[in-house]
Amino acid sequence: MARIIGGITTSHVPAIGGAIAKSLQQDPYWKPFFDGFVPVRQWIAETRPDTVVVVYNDHGLNFFLDQMPTFAIGCASEYRNADEGWGIPQVPAFRGQTPLSWHLVQQLVDDEFDPVTCQEMVVDHAFTLPMALLWPDQKWPVKVVPVCLNTVQAPILSARRCWKLGQSLRRGIESWDSDERVLVLGTGGLSHQLDGERAGFINKPFDLQFMDSLAENPTWATQFDTHQLVEQAGTQGIELLMWLTARGMLGERVAELHRNYHIPISNTAAGLMLFEPR
Repeated sequence: MARIIGGITTSHVPAIGGAIAKSLQQDPYWKPFFDGFVPVRQWIAETRPDTVVVVYNDHGLNFFLDQMPTFAIGCASEYRNADEGWGIPQVPAFRGQTPLSWHLVQQLVDDEFDPVTCQEMVVDHAFTLPMALLWPDQKWPVKVVPVCLNTVQAPILSARRCWKLGQSLRRGIESWDSDERVLVLGTGGLSHQLDGERAGFINKPFDLQFMDSLAENPTWATQFDTHQLVEQAGTQGIELLMWLTARGMLGERVAELHRNYHIPISNTAAGLMLFEPR
């Protein structure tokens, strides 16, 4: 059976792509952020994952407001990105892990989830930038399964539902007849708000408490409804739901191997965590 070897949660701010393109990794503004990934890349080199299940949110590239699924799974053989208007260079195509995608779809349906299945799919910065942070050469030695959550348009998944979604995905991976080593990657957040009266809002105490909870009490965030999470983390900070879903895929107990937290990166609280299931 396939085995989940670990989980990574990280931010996906578009400005990261610009910094990579301009080789600003050692710039004083960016260095504390990029330095946080060195231990994670070392861990990846040692553990050698075969497949990455990426939990992320689309920002209008593949799904727009007129067609917004609550969540969708890529079942394609290849995934490409395209110009989103940020000026981020296009990255090489990603190879899809199609058999696992369909196996996860079946598992979710069996668990009474109703996923949208996409046999054609483009992926935006929320997917490409975390992958580029983990594999800077962008040669992608892994296959991928995109799992896209709606954090853009109401109604949005509850934290409790995301936790259960992660548990279902875990069952699907562990029941997949393969010897693949699977890495879980949750992207987005942490606290930030890009519009309205609270534009620029960052809540460091809440971010740190949420990060602590993922290691010690992973269902902590499920006590909050969507409005409460937006109040604590900001309109776009609701992206922490991807972190929670990814954490749900790792089981009840984990070992936290690494974390980094840096503010601000383009008006966003940028976090990074690395876990191994126990």
